[in-house]
Amino acid sequence: MSYRARIEQFCYNLGLDTFGFIPYRRYDELEAYLKSRPSQNEFEEKDISKRVDPSYLMPNVQTILCIAFPYNDGKSVNNGFSIYTQRLDYHKVVRSYLDKICEFINSLGAQGVGFVDNNCLNERYLAYLSGIGFIGRNNMLITKKYGSYVFLAEILIDIKIDCNEVNNYKNIPKFVQCGLCHNCVKVCPTGALNDCNVCLSYLTQKKDLKLEEIDLLKGNIFGCDFCQKPCPYNININFTNLKEFKSLEFMQQSADVYMNMDNAFFKNNVKHTSCGWRGKNVIKRNATIAFERN
Repeated sequence: MSYRARIEQFCYNLGLDTFGFIPYRRYDELEAYLKSRPSQNEFEEKDISKRVDPSYLMPNVQTILCIAFPYNDGKSVNNGFSIYTQRLDYHKVVRSYLDKICEFINSLGAQGVGFVDNNCLNERYLAYLSGIGFIGRNNMLITKKYGSYVFLAEILIDIKIDCNEVNNYKNIPKFVQCGLCHNCVKVCPTGALNDCNVCLSYLTQKKDLKLEEIDLLKGNIFGCDFCQKPCPYNININFTNLKEFKSLEFMQQSADVYMNMDNAFFKNNVKHTSCGWRGKNVIKRNATIAFERN
């Protein structure tokens, strides 16, 4: 059995079914696009050369394994928290899966290094090239089985594995799969699809908000799903089978609960979710704004 077949089977055994392999190269075609974007926010890598070359993270990388982790269990509520925040912190959950896969890869005599979210890789682009989904007009990676409700991760591997890029980067700006649909553009209240710095998800995570930004929150406490919910590809999707991503009851309460939460409630509950890293005060501020708005 080939390296690829063994790794694929191991992923299937973990309950993962949306992944793809691509050979390593520099993605120089991204440079012009990244330079043309509005000024980057605090969460993005400023050095573009690092974003187009994965070897910055692993000098001897030969192959990249891209994985989509579905997180929507269909039981989230509309209370100001994005669907992705109403479950355990995906950084920790996905990391636990990546560690298992990397350990298996290492047992084959190769080396694998996993990354999730907080790195300089252009995750959606790599996932698109690997064939696990396409990039929609809402700038999200959209998969056939789970829609855009997926977390993305990568494993850099130091051996060559038989694979090819499935998609052509030149097709991204055409939004072929979106066709004439502009649902996401129509519902986005800030025009964030053209400027990530005014994305509501980003604004809810800022420590300091300007007065005009406060007015833009639209009741959001953390994260935003405006551009995901009306997408036709998010209708009749499969829900996650990963038990770690079941909805948490304590994250499904009304804004006043979070507006008045104390240190104990935050430490015992919210801290363990994907919004816990930002701290209690930012969430309390946004919840207060949301409560007063309603």
